[in-house]
Amino acid sequence: MLRSLHIENIAVISRVDLELTEGFSVLTGETGAGKSIILDSLNLLLGNRIPKDLIRTGETRALVSALFEELSPAVCQRLLEMGFSCEDGTLMLQRELSTDGRSRTRINGQAVTQGVQRTVAQMLISIHGQADSQRLLQKSTHRELLDAYGHPDAEREAYAKAYADWRAAEKRLLEVSGDESEKLRRREMLQFQIADIDSHKLKEGEEELLEKERDRLLYAERINKQATLIHRALRGAEKGSARDLLARSENALHSLSGLVEDADALALRLAAARSEIEDVAELVLGYMEEDTSDPTARIDRIEGRLESISKLQRKYGSSITEILAFRDRAQTELDSLELSDEAREALEAETARLLAKAKERAEALSARRRSAAEQICSGVSEALRFLDMPKVRFAVRVDPAELSEQGADDVEFLFSANPGEPLLPMIRIASGGELSRMMLALRSVINDRDGAETVVFDEIDTGVSGKTSRKIGIKLKASAKGAQVLCVTHSAQIASLADSHFRISKEEKDGRAHTRVTRLEGEECVEELARILGGIEVTEAQRQAARDMMTESN
Repeated sequence: MLRSLHIENIAVISRVDLELTEGFSVLTGETGAGKSIILDSLNLLLGNRIPKDLIRTGETRALVSALFEELSPAVCQRLLEMGFSCEDGTLMLQRELSTDGRSRTRINGQAVTQGVQRTVAQMLISIHGQADSQRLLQKSTHRELLDAYGHPDAEREAYAKAYADWRAAEKRLLEVSGDESEKLRRREMLQFQIADIDSHKLKEGEEELLEKERDRLLYAERINKQATLIHRALRGAEKGSARDLLARSENALHSLSGLVEDADALALRLAAARSEIEDVAELVLGYMEEDTSDPTARIDRIEGRLESISKLQRKYGSSITEILAFRDRAQTELDSLELSDEAREALEAETARLLAKAKERAEALSARRRSAAEQICSGVSEALRFLDMPKVRFAVRVDPAELSEQGADDVEFLFSANPGEPLLPMIRIASGGELSRMMLALRSVINDRDGAETVVFDEIDTGVSGKTSRKIGIKLKASAKGAQVLCVTHSAQIASLADSHFRISKEEKDGRAHTRVTRLEGEECVEELARILGGIEVTEAQRQAARDMMTESN
């Protein structure tokens, strides 16, 4: 249960601490005193989005923290599975807001995401207000409430997987099948592109080699002329070539051997130089074009080949590597299209199998929902009779529907408030007071089955008064046995039944409004109940009426 609640800098609340106990607690106070702000703070703990202007003017941060104690073993086990220690059944939940829009949440001091926060908080606390009553007018809510009562968790999980598998297979089948004319057009396009690339017999690196060959042919005459000149100068001339001159100098040095120091060594150096010159001369001959025919035709052939490669590049990629990669992708897609008939037949069979499985799982879920519908009708009808709706008839219709993510059921609550009137959809006939009592009845049977450990009701008495309001209070008090129920109310009939009574008030301090929360005892409770019962001035008769209600409650 919620043992303590700490609030800082939320709207008119500067700092408030509530110490709560098991049983039935009520919060009362004048309109605008700050009751809704306390509920907003609890909604912050639930992970709901709250506008940043909720932070108290002049402050940069706001904080809400709650200490939960005596948590059930089942809740502690689920928390442990999520990675949160729950020693002695205790848990601390905090959420901090800042004016820059950031929000920080901690569980037992550990930072968590809002998704984790919502999951944990929903195990601990449940808030039901006037908006929840209005949600009864939304048909989609009916299935949610029925499942909250029946807990078909295993069936829903099994169905969700089967449904997802079927939808995925159906999507693949549509992709494989596609439009036949579009497939034919695509097949022809791919075949053309592959043939276009294959006809050119491209090779990696071919473009670079062709460009070098073209440049060589363009300058063949100049290369031949210069190569001839170099060769003749080095060794090709009959007289006066560099090689011959070096040979003569070498012989001359040898003739001086023994007469001139180092003559032999110098001769060896000249021999090495002569060998280098002969190598260079031979290499230069390799530069010369052996084919003496006009190179123009060969250059034209190379330019034509390069132009063909350029056209392919404009269509399929900026290089031969990219063109060949495009061709491989096109072939893969073409193979897929040509095999699509076989694949489609296989997928059709698989999709049919998965659809049958999804329908089987949907039927199992529907059976659980129909069973839960029968049981919830009995509990809700009994609760409504107690809440001064003795002639009411309540039913849950579970009709077959198309498969969806939520199953194959169309769930709707039916309602008849008066004898002789047929059961009709609730959205057509229920009044505000009837909706409030209907929500209380539903929540009472749902929470009895498996609800959050702390349940908060916000003005559940809206639209009712007198005896009916009293019975709502009795129902709330009964549901709080062995549990914890908090109720924000303007009804003295409900407030007089509380095990703990808190008054929310607003006072001015240092020129600013501040909300206070005071736990009332004895005559303080009497005075607050008399205020609720009375008008502008509280009379002794109203105080006595308050005492009588409290005595009756005891």
